[in-house]
Amino acid sequence: MARFVFITGGVVSSLGKGIAAASLGALLQARGYKVRLRKLDPYLNVDPGTMSPYQHGEVYVTDDGAETDLDLGHYERFTGVAATRADAFTTGRIYSEVIAKERRGDYLGGTVQVIPHITDAIKEAIQAETEGYDFVLVEIGGTVGDIESLPFLEAIRQMGNELGPQRSLFLHLTLVPYIASAGELKTKPTQHSVKELLSLGIQPQILLCRADRPLPENERRKIALFCNVRPESVIPALDADSIYSVPLQYHAEGLDREVLRHFNLSFYGEPDMRRWERIVHAIRNPEGEVTIAVVGKYTNLLDAYKSLHEALIHGGIAHRVRVKLDWVDSQIFEGGDAAAVQRLEGVHGILVPGGFGERGTQGKIEAVRFARERRIPFFGICFGMQMAVIEAARNQAGIPEASSTEFGPCAEPVVGLLTEWQRGNMVEKRREGGDLGGTMRLGAYPAVLAEGSLVREVYGGVAEIRERHRHRYEVNIAYRERLEAAGLVFSGLSPDGVLPEIVERPDHPWFIGVQYHPELRSKPFDPHPLFAGFIGAAVKQARLV
Repeated sequence: MARFVFITGGVVSSLGKGIAAASLGALLQARGYKVRLRKLDPYLNVDPGTMSPYQHGEVYVTDDGAETDLDLGHYERFTGVAATRADAFTTGRIYSEVIAKERRGDYLGGTVQVIPHITDAIKEAIQAETEGYDFVLVEIGGTVGDIESLPFLEAIRQMGNELGPQRSLFLHLTLVPYIASAGELKTKPTQHSVKELLSLGIQPQILLCRADRPLPENERRKIALFCNVRPESVIPALDADSIYSVPLQYHAEGLDREVLRHFNLSFYGEPDMRRWERIVHAIRNPEGEVTIAVVGKYTNLLDAYKSLHEALIHGGIAHRVRVKLDWVDSQIFEGGDAAAVQRLEGVHGILVPGGFGERGTQGKIEAVRFARERRIPFFGICFGMQMAVIEAARNQAGIPEASSTEFGPCAEPVVGLLTEWQRGNMVEKRREGGDLGGTMRLGAYPAVLAEGSLVREVYGGVAEIRERHRHRYEVNIAYRERLEAAGLVFSGLSPDGVLPEIVERPDHPWFIGVQYHPELRSKPFDPHPLFAGFIGAAVKQARLV
C-alpha cells in the first residue's frame, strides 16, 4: 500500500516546494521505489487555464488534457512519471464536485459542510489511483497561515491520524533568513511556522530549511529542540546553482535516509545517482555556448515560460553547451523603428513561443521574417508556428491580408477558430463566445510526419508522434497549396489530414514550426528531439558566425 508524504510550506511563498517534492521523488526512485506526485492548490479557480500568465505563470498540460500548475512540470522532469488529471486539484474543483453532488441529491438532504464533505472530497482526491505506488508525494500549495489552505491542511491532518505514522509523513519547507545587520541566521520564522502547523494539529517530522548559506550545527539543534523533531531531521536546503543539482544536494544532507527511517524502511547502501551526476556535470562543464533569442509577450515573468526554459537547457545538455537565453519582448519590433530588429543580430537561434491575443504579434512576425531571411535556426511553438504561417502568407505567398480570426474578422483567415475535432472515438465541439475554461484543444494528439521531412529525421525516422496541445485556433488547411508553393511545407498533419501540425522550410538550415507544445515532454535525462535538434542547429550556426 502507498505511503503518503505531505509537503507544506511556511514563512513565505516561492520557497520551492515543487522542486523539493520533485527532488525527493527522484531520490526515492533512485532507491528503487515507485513514486507518484500530486499538487493541491488553494485558489478558487477550477484550474489555471483561464488565469493570466502574470498571475499564475505557466499552465502545464498533461496527456489527458488537464490544465495544471507548473509544479507538475517539475514532477515530470525530475521523475519521468507522466502526470494526469488526478494529480492536480484546486479548491474550486473540489467545491464544484461537492456542489454537483449536492444538486444531484447525493447527500440525501443533509447539510453540506466543509467538515466532513469538503475534507472527505479532498481525501478521496489524494488517495485516488494510488494502487501500485510505494510513495505518493502530495504538495499543498500556498503558505501555512493562509485562510484558503485550511480545508486542505485539515484533510491531511485527518489522513495522518487515519493512516498512522506507518503510512504518512509531514515534511515542512521553511525559511531560515540571514539578517545582515545581526550577522547571523535567524530560526524564529521557522519556529513560528511550525507553531502555526501545530495549532492545526499537524506535527511535521522533517523540516527542509531554505537558506543562502550553511546552517550551523547549533542552529540545527535549536530548530530541532523548539520544533520537536530529531536534529537529523532538520535538513538544510541551500541555494543551488542549478535545480538539477538539488537531488544530489538533498541526498548529501540525508533527506532520503530520514524519509526511509520514518517508515522503518532500509536506507543502507547508496542510491543510483549517476543520472543526476551526469546532468550536473554537463551543466557545469559546457564545451561551448549558444545564444537563443526567445521573442515572446510574457518575457517580464519568466515563470510563464518555465517548461520552455528548461527544455532549452535540456537541449544544451544534449550537446554539452551552455544555452544563453535572450528574452526579447516582441513589442519592441512594433514601433516602426527598422533598427529594432537588429537586436537579433548575432544570436544563434530564434524561438517564438506560444501566447494568446493580438498584442505583440507583429513583432513576432518580424522575428520570423528575420530568421527566414538571415537563415538563422528558427523554432516556432503553437502561436509561434501560426505567426510563421502568417509571415509566409503575407511576404511570400501574395496574401497581404493574411491574419488570424483570434484578432477579429479578417479577409484571409489563414488561422481560424477550431470548432470541432476528433478525440479518440468522440467528436469534440466548441462554439465562439462559449466558456473559456477547459474548451481548448487540450492534451496529447497524434500527428503523421511526412516522409523525407526534416521533422521526421529529427524524431528519429518515426512516422507518427503524439504531442500535447493547448490552443483554440488552427492553421487553415485550405491555404496549404499556396503556402507550399511559397516554400513553407506542411510536414506534419493530423491523421485525417485536416489539421496542420508542423511546418518547415526545406531551403533553410533549420526552420520548424509546431502547433503543439513539445517543451512539456522534455526532461534533462531525455531531451525532447526538437529541442536537441534546435540547439544542435544553433551550435552549427555559432561556428558560422
